Amino acid sequence: MSKVKPYKNSDLGKKEQVTQMFDNISGDYDGLNRVISFGIDIKWRKRVVEIVKKSNPDTVLDIATGTGDLAINLAETNATKIVGLDISSGMLEIGKQKINKKSLESKIEMVLGDSENMPFEDDSFDAITVAFGVRNFETLENGLKEIYRVLKPHGTFVILETSVPTKTPFKQGYKFYTKNILPLIGKAFSKDRSAYKYLSDSASVFPYGEALNNILRNIGFINVEDFPQTFGVATIYKSSK
Repeated sequence: MSKVKPYKNSDLGKKEQVTQMFDNISGDYDGLNRVISFGIDIKWRKRVVEIVKKSNPDTVLDIATGTGDLAINLAETNATKIVGLDISSGMLEIGKQKINKKSLESKIEMVLGDSENMPFEDDSFDAITVAFGVRNFETLENGLKEIYRVLKPHGTFVILETSVPTKTPFKQGYKFYTKNILPLIGKAFSKDRSAYKYLSDSASVFPYGEALNNILRNIGFINVEDFPQTFGVATIYKSSK
């Protein structure tokens, strides 16, 4: 898999570049997400929460939590503890503000950390989620192995990630939008011009559908299923340990 990075002229590794990028765009991120996805990403996250609810978890980890949208949504479950982990302190600070406004600080803890080297013991969480984060892992397999390690046996793992439509005309429309329109929106609304080009480029080369299912199975996850969303522009993956 090609390692697409945010900044072509930087000597930093992908992990450091991704951290820098999300720190740079943290103030614009929520608003831009709504514009880029036409607000549909809100529905996708709600579907993730519905899947997690079915397993009735007590502890939930949301990896690459960003500004905490999914972690906040997960507060609708019966979980007594939700941990949001992210490598970007800028994104986490905005997330903490949102959590405080909703008076959820007793239920949701925001933690600065590396998803490929997490500060948690084995078998720590009943459910783990990642929304639009696995393609930012420096090494996908290492990140998934870490998730497997900290997930409890029989625990639920749910990924929400961009994918590429396979049917005409959605395939052609998606390609045109991501190549031509999405970077223009990013340039217009964000001070970091490279960030949204990276987000579209990384989505275009990331494994999706059965390819990602097979990677999950190779790590050791079982009961692997995928559910394409909105003509295939995103996919929800559900598996367990």
